[in-house]
Amino acid sequence: MLDILSFLPHKRKQSESGWISFNAVCCTHNGESPDTRGRGGLLMSNDCDWSYHCFNCNFKTGFTLGKPIGIKAEKLLTWLGVGVGDINQLRLDSFRYKSIPDMISEGSDATVTNVEFDEVKLPDGARLISKNDTKFVDYLYGRGLSYDQYNFMITPDDKFRNKNRIIIPYTNNGKNVGHTSRFLDNHKPKYLNEQQQGYIFGLDLQSDKWEYAIVVEGIFDAISIDGFAVMHNKISDMQAQQLNQLHKKIIVVPDHDKPGLKLIDDAIKHGFSVSFPPWDDDVKDVNDAVIKNGKIRTLMEIVNNVVRIKPQIVPRQNKLRKKIERLQ
Repeated sequence: MLDILSFLPHKRKQSESGWISFNAVCCTHNGESPDTRGRGGLLMSNDCDWSYHCFNCNFKTGFTLGKPIGIKAEKLLTWLGVGVGDINQLRLDSFRYKSIPDMISEGSDATVTNVEFDEVKLPDGARLISKNDTKFVDYLYGRGLSYDQYNFMITPDDKFRNKNRIIIPYTNNGKNVGHTSRFLDNHKPKYLNEQQQGYIFGLDLQSDKWEYAIVVEGIFDAISIDGFAVMHNKISDMQAQQLNQLHKKIIVVPDHDKPGLKLIDDAIKHGFSVSFPPWDDDVKDVNDAVIKNGKIRTLMEIVNNVVRIKPQIVPRQNKLRKKIERLQ
């Protein structure tokens, strides 16, 4: 989470009431002379939320985690020297934030059943990808991912064809419980999965403060948006039980293909919401969307196109079916 205090001028002081005063950075942008009297004031209401008031040019703004970053707040952050990347990350953190009261109120009386998975050994010789593993780094970059975004692994010294694969470990409570191998050559099939019954990829990627649990089919889709992957076009009863125990808003995002239509059926069966983002014809899944439009826009399109009950979902499902048939 962005620490705004680290961007304030070094020359500053704090009052007993908590206001931090410093030379305001906004005045010259609002037609006033530069502030030299410490007229800018920032008040933190907790570790994340803050208010700003300039007592020289009367510029006011603030930020509350869980709400959008306003235009004036974004201007202030820019004037303080916060980069575009950090502002976008704050925007994403705020977008996905779930308040503690909401967490308590949603399904707090649900029965929680722990699902245990056996520890599984990774393939012999597996090691983390480094920036020097050009072929694999370039492949991930082409999918809109960085090599250090997840614990991607490779087996570069394997004397068989297995050296041409990226390994995505499955974790549960910090231990390895399976993995996917994605081959980069002509190996058939392209993917080999070692997955235990009921496992959902992505549980260890989540934050308790995130409001949404976004469920997709593919593992690269999930990594692209820090979501969950069921890794096939079905949501089993065991997987649905684990998702319900998260006390979040479950949103299923189907691929725009025939298997994706089946995933929608399971979403309806388990009472989950479904999102139908208005993707272009050349976008088949979440990872395609992230590559084309970026992570933040993709997440916003997902959340802004959610339908929650069967009478709303089925017409959208039929519309998607027609689109798929048209593109065949």
